Amino acid sequence: MATRWTTRSTKARRAAPYAGAALAVTAAALAGARAVGPAGPWYRSLDKPRWQPPPWVFPAVWTPLYASIAWSAGHALGRVDGRERTALAAAYGTNLVVNAGWTWLFFGLRSPAAGVAGCLLLDADTLRLIRRTARRDPAAATALAPYAAWCLFATALSASLARRNG
Repeated sequence: MATRWTTRSTKARRAAPYAGAALAVTAAALAGARAVGPAGPWYRSLDKPRWQPPPWVFPAVWTPLYASIAWSAGHALGRVDGRERTALAAAYGTNLVVNAGWTWLFFGLRSPAAGVAGCLLLDADTLRLIRRTARRDPAAATALAPYAAWCLFATALSASLARRNG
């Protein structure tokens, strides 16, 4: 009986960082989604570059990106303890707040210029998160690379939209 209990508690301990990360990522995604996305009337009215993806691309891209952030956080947090774990969890949490904040800056304020500022902050914070994660878990840091690339794309798109739409 003790072996079965130990196995269950070990599995639960290993799963806890993933569950916490999934909850945090889901909360950030829902908070950002409340600002309205690329299918909204304001966004549709903007003058966009030819390389602007169609509206369906955004949720199709963000869903696996959010999953990779959750996996990365769970994987990395499962490999550190104590203050280091707290600091790394705070770094992931901060990044998710900046991520959701960008949506509110761009869509909530209906301001491509504010969106550029938010994107630049998100880019810098994501690179900081990758560096911090890489120190303890290179696989988790690598999983964040597509997220960083998409954020850089969002920065270029936001800059183009700000330039085209004053």
